[in-house]
Amino acid sequence: MSVIGLIQRLALVHLLVIGTASAQERRVAITFDDLPAAIDTGSSAPPLADVAALNRRILDVLRRDKVPATGFVIEKTVQSLPRDAVRRLLAAWTDGDLSLGNHTYSHADINGLSLDAIAAEIDRGDATIRPLMTAANKTLRFVRFPLNHTGETPARRDAIADLLRARGYTLAASTIDTSDYVFERAYGRALAAGRDADAQRIKAAYLAHSAIQIDYYADLNRRVLGYAPPEVMLLHLNRINGTSLPDILALFRQRGFRFVTLDAAQSDPAYRAPTRFATPFGPMWGYRWARDRGVKVDGRLEQEPPDWVIRYAPG
Repeated sequence: MSVIGLIQRLALVHLLVIGTASAQERRVAITFDDLPAAIDTGSSAPPLADVAALNRRILDVLRRDKVPATGFVIEKTVQSLPRDAVRRLLAAWTDGDLSLGNHTYSHADINGLSLDAIAAEIDRGDATIRPLMTAANKTLRFVRFPLNHTGETPARRDAIADLLRARGYTLAASTIDTSDYVFERAYGRALAAGRDADAQRIKAAYLAHSAIQIDYYADLNRRVLGYAPPEVMLLHLNRINGTSLPDILALFRQRGFRFVTLDAAQSDPAYRAPTRFATPFGPMWGYRWARDRGVKVDGRLEQEPPDWVIRYAPG
């Protein structure tokens, strides 16, 4: 049996242990941060050929499997690449049920910015994507801030919400996180060293961890809300997802999930009212909902990536 086959069998066993979903339909929206690509080369910009190949790989899977997705763009990265080529690349993210979102201009941590600077990050962040969405007859609706930060105090949270509302933006939620960036660092190191066996081992560990995280967060959200809300999967447009995306989608299908747009997911009542919890950190929405509702959650039960992967990853 292949490594991937073993992981899928383990995922099915885990699913049987925690119980299958009720008759209520399970839904998930797939999102990717850090477009045009999250490829760390140690230089100011990744090679355009690598960026284009990674986007084609991701988009081919999404189109083949008819999976809606939203890609959140860092404008500064766009400007570091040949403009016409990257515009064509991003235009492909406006076809059908694909769409683009604003991930700010420079990917700065808003916790360290003034409100004026945050407004500038939002406004400068849509320089390329707003015309592309308009040309596709689509509305540019969603912003996701780097690190999932949304305002570290109630006053800052409310002021940032006002900035978004004045610009017609909705804050993009995220309910499932796999720490894929940790695995990406390790995976990238293995690739750079030509250690194919290590790369495959890291990929297998990533898929096993993803299966655990999908189940953990889906169960958390159901317990907190009393029903299973549409989930929002947070991924990054990186190399490990470029090779693992078919398997990630398979994990959701095995659990009875149907793929929906981010707009459809966030039309659920759970997302309509903004969370009241203010924090300098960037927890998933399940933890925020728990604090808002006074539901006690032991976050220590959430698993971290394996220690050996963390040690393998540079930085």
